[in-house]
Amino acid sequence: MADTMTIKLVFSGGLELLFGNERNQSVLIPPLVPSDNSTHSSPSSSPSTPSSHNDIPSTGETKAADLEYLIYHLRDHLLKERPELFMENGTIRPGILVLINNTDWELEGEGSYQLCNNDEIVFISTLHGG
Repeated sequence: MADTMTIKLVFSGGLELLFGNERNQSVLIPPLVPSDNSTHSSPSSSPSTPSSHNDIPSTGETKAADLEYLIYHLRDHLLKERPELFMENGTIRPGILVLINNTDWELEGEGSYQLCNNDEIVFISTLHGG
């Protein structure tokens, strides 16, 4: 099993502004992550730097990397400002469409979707001022 998985990210509809105005990004994450979604390692200077294996809680409880973990990882390591515009109650805020490899995340199990190497996750804000 590989030490990390590459996940491709796309932010649009204004969400890119919360992520350093970078529309296309990628992250490396381990295939096994803490069951409690903790991302204890300090934010890296490069979004492509993998999480430390020290992220695993002392209890050793892990799970396969899923979209729920990725959301917490993005909040803790890539999000530059206003986390309340990205997450609400432990999940993606209403008004943000999430596509997993061009398929609505609701059809893929939402946060429980197990990530695979080279998945493309797209986040599109549908909320616009006016």
